[in-house]
Amino acid sequence: MSDPKKITVATTWLDGCSGCHMSFLDIDERLIELAQRVEVVYSPLVDGKHLPETVDVGIVEGSVSNEEDLAKAHEFRRHCKFLISLGDCAVNGNIPAMRNLFPLDSVYDRAYKENVQLKPQRPNDGVPALLAVVKPLHAVVPVDLYVPGCPPTADTIWFVLSELLEGRIPNPNNVTRFGA
Repeated sequence: MSDPKKITVATTWLDGCSGCHMSFLDIDERLIELAQRVEVVYSPLVDGKHLPETVDVGIVEGSVSNEEDLAKAHEFRRHCKFLISLGDCAVNGNIPAMRNLFPLDSVYDRAYKENVQLKPQRPNDGVPALLAVVKPLHAVVPVDLYVPGCPPTADTIWFVLSELLEGRIPNPNNVTRFGA
């Protein structure tokens, strides 16, 4: 049961390196202050395994590269009142989108046939199908706030969360830029 005085936050990572979540953890002792005002109800960083029906703020890092990412993006948009696209992968596709330069079949062949010595084959069980094109988050669902950076700094994340907690829509351009 969530605390009615705290805002609820859910985070997830899609295709990327999870560096944005590492920057989130790098807010260090400010995590204690944040914990007094926020309840993280779903995240790779906590035990919650189910996204609640309604979440105040959703934070998504990573690009949309496969069917599982696509489903997660839609799930977050459905359940989150305010959705943040965190980091350059979510904002513009970044490194994962480099595969868009190649035909999808050649990507599969390179990963599962050319670089494999034992039983080269495409996996078909338990591996989400790749989308034809890697997309930034806003290409598949509406986004309320973009926070660029690879990854955004801990100070940037702190600024964004602090502003939201004060009831203001932050302008991350004051504290970050693409690729910084």
